Order: sequence, then structure tokens, then C-alpha cells
Amino acid sequence: MEYVQERVTTLHDLTDPTPAAPTDRASVVVPMTEREYAGLAPDRVLSELERVDPAKVVVPLRASPDRVADFHDWLAGYDLSLSVLWCNGPRLEALLDDHGLDGEFGKGRDVWLGLGQALDREYVVVHDADTKSYSRADVARLLYPLSRGYDFSKGYYARVENDRLYGRLFRLFFVPLVRALGAERDAPVLRYLEAFRYALAGEFAATTALAERLRTQRSWGLEVGTLGDAFEYAGFDGSAQVDLGTYEHDHRAVSGPTGLSDMSRHVATALFRAVTDHGVDPDYDTLPDRYREAARSLVRSYELDAGFNGLEYDRAGELEQVATYASAIGPPGPDRRLPAWRDAPVSPAAVAETAAADLEAAR
Repeated sequence: MEYVQERVTTLHDLTDPTPAAPTDRASVVVPMTEREYAGLAPDRVLSELERVDPAKVVVPLRASPDRVADFHDWLAGYDLSLSVLWCNGPRLEALLDDHGLDGEFGKGRDVWLGLGQALDREYVVVHDADTKSYSRADVARLLYPLSRGYDFSKGYYARVENDRLYGRLFRLFFVPLVRALGAERDAPVLRYLEAFRYALAGEFAATTALAERLRTQRSWGLEVGTLGDAFEYAGFDGSAQVDLGTYEHDHRAVSGPTGLSDMSRHVATALFRAVTDHGVDPDYDTLPDRYREAARSLVRSYELDAGFNGLEYDRAGELEQVATYASAIGPPGPDRRLPAWRDAPVSPAAVAETAAADLEAAR
């Protein structure tokens, strides 16, 4: 048990708290895809949310036309003030295309659509649906700093399951890459990013005044892009991170179209976009070598920590991942972020109306 404060205010799980928090003034956004249908983890998440009773739960749903009706009916069985947004419905995709907002899609785009529906409340909480250890206390913990004058809060937790260290993309890619950038230049945005104990966690909360300013990444870079915007609008003084205890997620393979290697490219793009927005110009010629050096040093530390705790550790496998991730390092390319809702060419009301028509036609 420890109580060390980082550069952002850090709230620790010292007493298994469920603090008093304004859940009745908050929307909770829980993105889902077809694979979550009637699953044990999403059932736990939704059942726990029933006990929280937030003002609204928004489910941005990505599903095929032949599954969306059954999915909607399953969701409707929970005692929640629920809003289901079919993110890939034909009418909604046409509406977005008409306003130049279609194109590449993924988790980030779905969350962006969900955020638009959450802006009619004072606060918004975002978290994943694949958390096997989800607790209703998570919503209260994330909201607590906001009720005390903060603008943004981020969840963190240790990824230790099956006698192994997980959180590989964070441990082996994000952390050493940020350190390598910091070795090149000391910049406030890099100190901010490094202060978060699990920057790739999908759980965060924000005031809607901040949420409507987020320029959301379209895919897996969502979490890092959100931190970049939080740095701009909340900064060190307006940000907090919250211990969410033990978390058990689904695990991804390194290779494949939705594997960690593919995700690393999205994370790198979001990271480089965030730091260049705030005056950091990385040297992409030397950065891969500096990243590998920082990562190898961390692998040595992780190996020692695992051994100290009696955990299995595959040093060769971790170094192989480092070599794979290094190929993701390069200039971010064109900026394909979605606009902040306060500047969007389409309104949340138009999105809601169009998505509702899609759902009605599919049922």
C-alpha cells in the first residue's frame, strides 16, 4: 500500500472506498460491439450500473444489421435509463458522410458519437464493457474529483492476471516511448503524459464542458488523444487519476488486425499528434533506437519485479514485442481526428434522431 502523489493528483485505494459522488448528474458511456452480446463481462457491467442508477447510460453500439435488434432487446432488459446508438446504421453513416465525418471508424469514433449524447448532463464517465472485475464503485471514484473542482479524472490499475504481468502495450510501448521523447526534450506535455500510471486505461470522467472540447481519435488512439486534450484544457491542476483496484480485461494477441501491433500504430499516431500540438518536434530518425534502449531497461526492471512476486516472466517474448512495436514509430501523417462537439458540423440531436430511425428500421 502506498500514497505517493504524481504530478497529477493521485487518489489511492487505501480503504476500498465508494465515495459520495454526483452519479445522478452524470451520463455513463459504454461502447460495445457484437462480441459483447449477452457476455458475462458486459452483463456484470450493466448489472452494477443498475445499482449506481446514473442519470443516463449511453451505449454506442457497433453491430451488423442482423444482430442489432437482438442486441437492443437484450440491453433493454436492464433497469437503466438507456440510450442505444447504432454507430454503423446506414442512415447515420450517410448523415456523417454528408458532413465529411465518415471514413475510418473504430472505438474512438463510436465513443465520440456516444459523447455527443452525453452532453446534456453535468458530467460524463466513459469505460469499457469487457471488464470482468467491474464494480459500481468505479463510477463514484471517477466522479469524485470532478465534484471537488477537477475537470478530468483517469482510472488506473495493475494488470496482473494468471500469475503474469499484462498491460503490455502500455508497459512495453507507451512508457518507454514517452521516456525516450522526454530524454530528447523536457516538455510539460511529456511530464503530464508520464504522470499517469495507466495512460491506456479506457476509463475516464470529465465535465461536459471539457468533453465537448475533445478532438477524438477515430480508433485505438482514443485514450492517448484524450490525455492530449485534457492537458490542454485541464492541465496538471485540473486533472486527477483514481485507483480502480483490480481489473481483469480480455487479452489481445500481438499480431492480427486487432492485435497489439496494429494498436501500437494508432497509439503512436495519437501520441505524436498530442506532443506536436504542444510544441514537441520528435526526431523520428533517432527515436526508434532511443525507444528500444528505454524499453530494454524497463524489461530488466519488469523481470526483477516479476521474480520478486513469484510471477512468470518471458523476457525473450517481451523483447520480441519491443522489436515489433518499434516499427510503429514515425510521423503521424494527416490529422484525421473528429472535431470537438462544440465545433462539429452536425448536432447530437440530429445524430440521435437518425440513429433512432436506423434502429426502428432494423427491428
